[in-house]
Amino acid sequence: MIEVLVVDDDVRVADVNAAYVAKVPGFRVAAKAHSAAEALRIVEELPIDLVLLDHYLPDETGLSVVRTLRERGHQTDVIMVTAARDVATVQAAMRHGALQYLVKPFSYAGLRAKLEAYATLRRTLDGGGEAEQAEVDRIFGALSATPAPELPKGHSPTTAELVRRALMGAEGPLSAQELANRTRLSRQTAQRYLKLLERSGRVRLSLKYGDTGRPEHRYEWTSSHS
Repeated sequence: MIEVLVVDDDVRVADVNAAYVAKVPGFRVAAKAHSAAEALRIVEELPIDLVLLDHYLPDETGLSVVRTLRERGHQTDVIMVTAARDVATVQAAMRHGALQYLVKPFSYAGLRAKLEAYATLRRTLDGGGEAEQAEVDRIFGALSATPAPELPKGHSPTTAELVRRALMGAEGPLSAQELANRTRLSRQTAQRYLKLLERSGRVRLSLKYGDTGRPEHRYEWTSSHS
């Protein structure tokens, strides 16, 4: 069983989310918390696998909870469950290791899909070895907060998702080479996907002028597709 901690400042919302989690096979609600301090205490005391974490808490933000967990050495997985939609919050959540960002209000079916994808990811990682490409595509597609754009023939959804995560996790625009370094893709491949995502409106292109006189192309994920 995957042990889940449900964190929300609204007691009624926490109860609803916990009821949703309890309906998904393989998951069990270990505890509920209504503040950052209570959530951190429970993770210290109980073997929690996954935290469904609200961002707006009465004492601290959900992001600060994730930072504190990492500082204390806890590798507990986190899915942010919140009404916060701004791209800065999304980027910060990903930088600090949140697997998913689920925006309120959401349905039981929406949450169940994320939890089932998370369970599949855990089984894949726990099993070791190598995963088939189709399985990797399915896992990342289900966990993705943003539907992948329609891709031309010869383009991989997994690579597009890798690029998206790298751009959203960056603190500012990236060049094709910087993206290649972060994703371990070739520069040519990174450039190809950046141009594709720019044409679809998901990536914004800006020019940075240096001493050479030739501007550097830099790319960032657009807030409208966060």
